[in-house]
Amino acid sequence: MDILSLFIVVPALTVLILIFTKNLKQSRIVALAGSLVQLGMAINLIFSYIQERAMNDAIMVFTKDVVWFKNFNIHYNIGVDGISVALLLLTAIIVLAGVFISWKMEDLPKEFFISLIVLSIGVYGFFISIDLFTMFVFFEIAVIPMYLLIGIWGTGPREFSAMKLTLMLMGASAILLVGILGIYFNSDADGGALTFNILEIAKVNIPSDVQRLFFPITFIGFAVIGALFPFHTWSPDGHASAPTAVSMLHAGVLMKLGGYGVFRVAIFLLPEGALHWSWFFIILSAFGVIYGAFAAIKQTDLKYINAYSSVSHLGLVLFALLMLNKTAWNGAILQSLSHGLMTALFFALIGMIYGRTHTRDVTKLGGLLKVIPFISAVYVIAGLASLGLPGFSGFVAEMNIFVGAFQNDDIFYRVATILAVSAIVVTAVYILRVVGVMLMGPVKNEAYLNLEKVRWYEKIGIVLLLLPIIAIGVAPLWLSELILKSLDPFLRGVL
Repeated sequence: MDILSLFIVVPALTVLILIFTKNLKQSRIVALAGSLVQLGMAINLIFSYIQERAMNDAIMVFTKDVVWFKNFNIHYNIGVDGISVALLLLTAIIVLAGVFISWKMEDLPKEFFISLIVLSIGVYGFFISIDLFTMFVFFEIAVIPMYLLIGIWGTGPREFSAMKLTLMLMGASAILLVGILGIYFNSDADGGALTFNILEIAKVNIPSDVQRLFFPITFIGFAVIGALFPFHTWSPDGHASAPTAVSMLHAGVLMKLGGYGVFRVAIFLLPEGALHWSWFFIILSAFGVIYGAFAAIKQTDLKYINAYSSVSHLGLVLFALLMLNKTAWNGAILQSLSHGLMTALFFALIGMIYGRTHTRDVTKLGGLLKVIPFISAVYVIAGLASLGLPGFSGFVAEMNIFVGAFQNDDIFYRVATILAVSAIVVTAVYILRVVGVMLMGPVKNEAYLNLEKVRWYEKIGIVLLLLPIIAIGVAPLWLSELILKSLDPFLRGVL
């Protein structure tokens, strides 16, 4: 079996085995084993990709093409480049960390782990798909389990949050399907057969008016799951009600499908449409960056703070992609990876704090550094990474974005960049405020003096997320080179 199909087969086998487990212990051992294998495959893929890329200059490597529906020219067509390889590794890390963080899940553990791994199947399939229809199918597979994960295992107004998330994302999927079909029915512009193959469509000269029509449709269809302002409102509510591991996968992985889809499909296949519409979506993205940061300041719930922070950081990803140059694109991919790790770490820590104090209200917390020092210290590190301190992944990503964005000579792009940069100052405000109120000073509640210390499986989950954040910040060149070599095909259409 090919190296990429294993990313579908192994999780599917894990789900199959989970169906026959009988208790919590069996369920978590099976989920852990499956997640460890996935991480091993992702690491192996990195090394295999580097070796293959040295000999193969094709846009995608490790390709496989199997006819699915011949009449519509739909294929199970898969392949990877440096961007998708990096995102596959991110997914594997967060899935494994999520299993550790959910180690003591007692409410329907088998069903919980099944839903979690089905979600990962959709994400893996999305990142390896070259066929637009197959990509869309995996997109839906990734989204659907979120309704169950929030609606069954969530807290607070979970039914409302699950329904709101599902309706918003399904609405975006309907819009996206229109965009995909618009691309498909114009993929024979040069006299060839209709196709869903991304690499074949990229060679077709789709008429400019068609590109201008379908780019905004396709962009919005993908960008809604990437928290594009003003379609972001499903995300904070979904985060607040979701269980910890689901919040980790939701923000750390699922929301990355938006930026990846925008880049892989909308910009790559409709470059003239991207050039025509970029100014409009830059305004929305820049506003989202600033709005998300200021909204985070106003929140007192830790999950809402992190959720609005995600809106800001992911707005920065879309902002960078729309700058249409190599440096900004490199920053956008690095920001996707960095944000995925940071936000998953934040949600893991928030879940641990809530599990011990039974509150997420910052104003009711205080002095936690004295009673749970490990969790508190890591929270500070995650906060410093989030505000872009040198030595962490956030700095590397944001520097590439701002340098790339400022390369545009047009005054509009430079003003937009300056406004987006200003969000860093706002980020520092809400991060330092939370650290000061929640972690420093005297312990506000005597009941917090005897909080349970961090458990071994929680430490493993934290370390799995923390180490890559530091590694990318200290030694980012290998990852940047992996990404940069994959960007040239995307540049051809927008230069």
